[in-house]
Amino acid sequence: MMNWSHLTDPSQLIRLLQASELALIFKHSTRCSISNAVLNRLERNWNAEDMQGVTPYFLDLLTYRNLSDEIAALFKVQHESPQVLIIRGGKTVYHASHFDIQYEQLKQVVKN
Repeated sequence: MMNWSHLTDPSQLIRLLQASELALIFKHSTRCSISNAVLNRLERNWNAEDMQGVTPYFLDLLTYRNLSDEIAALFKVQHESPQVLIIRGGKTVYHASHFDIQYEQLKQVVKN
């Protein structure tokens, strides 16, 4: 089961920039069927053992669109939805969107 930390405040993004932690950001649109399908697939496949040391962050795009714009600027990744970013040491080491978001790929990035 995923234990999401919800992104609701710009200060959280600053902490992610400065942190050495490994983080996964999932940008989700509740009005998009693709986003719902990808989220469901990610949550079904998530295995805490595979993703040990990864903090998953959830961004509700409809409520916090301004944070999505800040993510794009701070982590230098063009906004898409749904979208996943993996952040290590304050830098984007991987990003994907739509059905390119694959759990096995995320697992490989986390291992390396």
